[in-house]
Amino acid sequence: MPQTTTRTSTMQRRHLTLGLFSSLTAGLLSTLALPARADDEGDFVILRARYGTENRHVDVTGRLRDLARQDRRFKLTNDLFGIDPDPGRTKTLRIFARDRYGREQQFEYREYDWVDGAQFIGWGRGNWGDEGGPGGWHGSRDDRHDDGNYVILYATYGASGRDVDVTDRLRDLARRDQRLRLTNELFGVDPYPGQTKILRIFTRERGGQERTFEYREYQTIDGNQFVGWGRGDWGRGSDRGPVRPGPGGRFVIESASYGSGNRWVDVTQAVRAQVRGDRLDLPVSNDRFGVDPAPGERKTLSVTYRFGNEPSNTVRVSERDTLRLP
Repeated sequence: MPQTTTRTSTMQRRHLTLGLFSSLTAGLLSTLALPARADDEGDFVILRARYGTENRHVDVTGRLRDLARQDRRFKLTNDLFGIDPDPGRTKTLRIFARDRYGREQQFEYREYDWVDGAQFIGWGRGNWGDEGGPGGWHGSRDDRHDDGNYVILYATYGASGRDVDVTDRLRDLARRDQRLRLTNELFGVDPYPGQTKILRIFTRERGGQERTFEYREYQTIDGNQFVGWGRGDWGRGSDRGPVRPGPGGRFVIESASYGSGNRWVDVTQAVRAQVRGDRLDLPVSNDRFGVDPAPGERKTLSVTYRFGNEPSNTVRVSERDTLRLP
């Protein structure tokens, strides 16, 4: 009987010791794990993010950071980023990240997929987006200083022929912010009161083709798709004119005036705004230019233009006729 009691006591002490050790171990591990989980969730830190297709894509790191601060999950759409970099094609969000051991990894989400940031470190805090991260669609840094696919030639703002050149103002705004909400106050002018204005940005693709982007008043402009947007090294000098295919170079409107006798007004920007591709097809009227410089008299439109380095030419067209170039 005494032996049995001793053996039982020894076994009880062993179970008690093991139980205490397990409890202490579990408590210690729990204590060590909780702060890291609470303050540093996820396994990957985001370096950079791009949205689009193989050939047309834009940097959305800043916008993704804003979205991450608002919600853990979101559905991937063009409206979410305020841009469609390749209309008619299914876009992809690529997130370039680095794990805790320094290894880089790429995550892809197709348009209309749900994006869940739980696996990314500091997702909701938005303290990521390393400037040293990969810049291109394939993660290379070669094009990170030359993002975008379109070079801006010039920009106009207005409605129904009453347009003003806003290239310089847009350049200043681009240097301050990646995204802009389009208003009269933004440009400091209302070229056609009471009418909805349109900002037209005339661009050239990397392949040389031209494309015009239009934004209606109160829409948001995202400059990610434009080459050198934030640097503002675009839209200068003779670039304010569309490209003429083949020999001859750019089709440039140098100057334009409208009037009669001694009453003339400068309508250069209004004429430039009507150029489409390599052609100008412009009905001449007071309504078109939003002004009647010589009431009661028949006015004339005088336009000086050139192709690339060719000599300049001047053409004159009477009111109620149509100017067609070339």
